[in-house]
Amino acid sequence: MPFEKKSEEQFVVITGASQGLGKEFALEFAKRKMNLVLVSLPDQGLLNLSKEIELKYEVKTAPFEIDLSVCANVISLANWINNNFNISILINNAGTGGTKKFVDAKVDYINTIMQVNVVATSILTHQLLPNLLRQKQAYILNVSSMAAFSPIGYKTVYPASKTFIHSFSRGLNEELKDTNVFVSVVNPGAMKTSAEITARIEKQGLLGKLTLLDPEKVAQYCIQQLFKKDSVIMVNPISWALLKILPIAIRLPLMTRAIKREIE
Repeated sequence: MPFEKKSEEQFVVITGASQGLGKEFALEFAKRKMNLVLVSLPDQGLLNLSKEIELKYEVKTAPFEIDLSVCANVISLANWINNNFNISILINNAGTGGTKKFVDAKVDYINTIMQVNVVATSILTHQLLPNLLRQKQAYILNVSSMAAFSPIGYKTVYPASKTFIHSFSRGLNEELKDTNVFVSVVNPGAMKTSAEITARIEKQGLLGKLTLLDPEKVAQYCIQQLFKKDSVIMVNPISWALLKILPIAIRLPLMTRAIKREIE
């Protein structure tokens, strides 16, 4: 996707920006008068969102529609960003998951989770890091999940992918601690990103209802804590308390039973 010329201004890159938490990140940064590179799958309303943000908040936006489950696409995106923009913040928000019996899952379903959640996040960060290192101060925020702290039946691959994101973020932040780039990871629980997702989570029973989050509030808190250089951002105290209190022998079957209700 062409852009006029490399801007000397700073931009925030947000993946998965067309809806849910990614959209809220875009709106919150725009309120702070920060220019945006917005990335999402095609046909999810990204171009309209980009125009709306420009008109309402008077910031520059650059939308890029692409499927991040294809590794070559991640490289193309990174090259386009590096050729056109100075990046001061990278928000690796794009992610995918689902609830299925593992034996019934298609290979493409498993591969897409791993490619988007693990591979795309790692490679995009790697490719944009030199750009971030050139700035006076830069930040990376990776979106993990409360699922990173416990295996769960009927999700299996998704929690494992988010455990990777948590570990990757902590390790990279330590590696970059003497540079201008600060790395943080946020571990939210389920969010009210759509009526369908909210209904599905509520099927989990009381546990699901108690832990549902508002994506707007999550985005606001994440940005606040990112600029405070909080390396591990926790946004759901109820979920976190339960995970710390319950031993794995109780937690694993409890969470698995709750998740199983989604597909029953």
